[in-house]
Amino acid sequence: MGTRFQYLLRTTLLISDFIIVNGTWLISYFILQKINYGLRAQYNPLNLLSFNLCWLLAAGFLGLYQYNTIQKLEVTYRKTIKTIIVHVCFFAVFLMYQNQAEFYKSFVLVSLALISVFFTASRFFLTFVVEFIIDKARLQQKTAIIGYNEMGVKLAKYFEGKQKMYSFEGFFDIDGEGSGYAINESGRIVGAIDQCIDFAIKNDIREVYSTLLPGQHQKVTELVEVAERNCIRVKFVGDFQPGAYAAHHVEYLDTLPVISLRAEPLQDVSNRVKKRIFDLVISALVIILILSWLVPVLAILVKLESRGAAFFRQLRSGKNNEPFWCYKFRSMRENKEGDLLQASKGDKRITKMGSFLRKTSLDEFPQFWNVFIGDMSIVGPRPHMLKHTEQYSAIINKYMVRQFLKPGITGWAQVNGYRGETKDTELMEKRVEYDIWYMENWSLMLDIKIIFMTVINIFKGEEQAY
Repeated sequence: MGTRFQYLLRTTLLISDFIIVNGTWLISYFILQKINYGLRAQYNPLNLLSFNLCWLLAAGFLGLYQYNTIQKLEVTYRKTIKTIIVHVCFFAVFLMYQNQAEFYKSFVLVSLALISVFFTASRFFLTFVVEFIIDKARLQQKTAIIGYNEMGVKLAKYFEGKQKMYSFEGFFDIDGEGSGYAINESGRIVGAIDQCIDFAIKNDIREVYSTLLPGQHQKVTELVEVAERNCIRVKFVGDFQPGAYAAHHVEYLDTLPVISLRAEPLQDVSNRVKKRIFDLVISALVIILILSWLVPVLAILVKLESRGAAFFRQLRSGKNNEPFWCYKFRSMRENKEGDLLQASKGDKRITKMGSFLRKTSLDEFPQFWNVFIGDMSIVGPRPHMLKHTEQYSAIINKYMVRQFLKPGITGWAQVNGYRGETKDTELMEKRVEYDIWYMENWSLMLDIKIIFMTVINIFKGEEQAY
């Protein structure tokens, strides 16, 4: 799966190449129309479309936009040159079979010269721009390695060779002392294994790679549990027996096999972008088409029934356990227990208007603003009060794993009947189980399915909606 740098470079290349290919065609066409008065041709959109298709075929055939190509810029440059040549050859063959006029024979030569110049300039310019953005935005993924051994040194050298993508922060070993393997100054040993998570928290490291495999050392097993409680992923690197970790997710860093504790589709940058675009489009439409008139109406009705603000905001646990202000229409009379007690059946704090808002889920609509600004997603684990996060994380195993994702307005647990008040620990455990399943099986179609199921449940009426 691609890193943020790779995704940025790939997206930038695709957009800029589209502009160059189409710009080259238009400029070549008008140059020949203006200069060669004897070579005139009627404008044909089919030729422009075929020019684009030939580029896509050439790029796809040579793998120009694949992640393994853009890992090294020199490979990208080399494949760009090959793609230009193949592209022009494809287009020339197309013209030959179309029995095109003399105009397009000259067009091939002019376009080849122009596209070569444009692509050469763009590659140098884009390299500068992307490196500037990476440096200023600090998009490098911070990493640390557990186990100062031969495999650890190989991994560290890989990170050091990919400084645009990774920021390697150091080693953690069993006793905090080296084993004789050398790398460079940044490959220092920071401390012992049991110091790793504290260091990761202080330095905002969200992924730790361990060359000590599960079961090899008790401290590694304990570290995984502590890491998950602090929203830090631990991945394992090593020579695994075939089939030994079939239930886990396997990826490769160069030739090094990396085992994750679970599959997480949203670890892929492209999937996160898809989900974010989906959230932005839907939340913007809801804000413009629905909230623009619904907010004034409901705000007046809420305030008419009881004194207080129309909106209720509360600090809740977000992605990586970062607190954020979650917005709702106020459905209760103002009270001092809002941040302590969940709403329960027959709760006297709930107003008549509030009861209607809760049963129809209209009280949650202001959270589309949370989605728009990026604190939440439309679909994800429901955000809990800070007190409940602290309470349940201490007694439920894997509870904090759900915090790897942005919280959602609705979720897989909610459409399966686990919404509203959680009277006992078992109910919360089932909610966590469904949230983790969603994280491990995410797809855009699953999000759409959950949204449809949510709408259906609202019209059917839900027993837990109070």
